[in-house]
Amino acid sequence: MRSSRLLTLAMLATVALAPVAAAKPAPLWKQLPAPVAVPDGVTRGEVVVDGAAIRYAAWGSGDPIVLLHGGMGNGEHWSGEIGALAAHHRVIAIDARGHGRSDRGTGALSYHHMAEDVVAVLDGLELERVVIVGWSDGGIIGLDLAIHHGDRLRGLFAFGANYDLSGMKSSSATTIGGYFARCKDDFLRLSPAPKQLATFRDELRAMWKREPTFTRAELQAIAVPTAIADGEHDEIIKRAHAEQMAKLIPGAALVILPGLSHFAPWQDPDAFARAVLAFVDGLP
Repeated sequence: MRSSRLLTLAMLATVALAPVAAAKPAPLWKQLPAPVAVPDGVTRGEVVVDGAAIRYAAWGSGDPIVLLHGGMGNGEHWSGEIGALAAHHRVIAIDARGHGRSDRGTGALSYHHMAEDVVAVLDGLELERVVIVGWSDGGIIGLDLAIHHGDRLRGLFAFGANYDLSGMKSSSATTIGGYFARCKDDFLRLSPAPKQLATFRDELRAMWKREPTFTRAELQAIAVPTAIADGEHDEIIKRAHAEQMAKLIPGAALVILPGLSHFAPWQDPDAFARAVLAFVDGLP
C-alpha cells in the first residue's frame, strides 16, 4: 500500500516537473503592436487652410518625404518608421483635416479636400516636390495628389489604398477593431475638439461609403513614379484590386509585404521603412 502511494506521488511529481509547451505566438499579420514613442528631434508647425489649422511634425534633413496616415489616425502612427526615414531625409508627418492635432474646419470632408490641405502645407514649407508615403486613406489622398498635382510629387508609395469602392473587403478581423479603438483613444488625447469624436467618426464613415471614385482613365494618366503596396494578408483591400491598380498606373510597381496585413506599418516598421527607402532610392 505504501509503495503504491509512493509510486503515485512520483508520477505526480514527474507531471508537475514536465515543461509546459509555450503557446505559439500569432503570426504578425494577426497582431496589432502599439506604435513606439515618437522619435526625438521633432519640430511642429501648422498651416491655416480655410480657417483650419493643419498641423504637422518634422524630423531630419534632406530630400523630403511626406507621411500621410490612415483614416481616424494621426501622424504619430508613423513613429516606427520615422527614425529610419529621417536618417537621410526630411520627414514630415501631416495630421489630416479633423485628425490628430488638426482642426476640422468647414466644408464637406473628402479625399480631394484633404489632398488640397497637403498642397497648402507644401506651399507653407516651400517644398516644390516631395515623395508621398500614404497608408490606407493616406494612400488614397496620395492618388488624388498624383492625379491633380503630379508636378509636386517625386514619387508616390501608396500602401493599402483603393481607387474605388469595388476594392473593399468585408471583414471582421480583430486587428480592425483594435486599430479603431486605439484611434479613439488618440483622438481624445490629441484633438483640439475631443467632444466632436462621434460626429467626426460619422462623417468619416459617410465619406468611406461614397469615396474614392477615381476612374481608370485618371489612373492611366498618372505620370508620377508610383509603387502600389499592400500587405500579403490585407484585411480591408482586395489583392486583385491592388494588382489591377498597379497595372493601370503607367510604370507602377507592385510591392507586397510578406507575412503582414493592412496594419504593416505597426506590425513590422523596419520592413515597411526598408520598402519605402528601396522605392525612394530608385527614383530618378
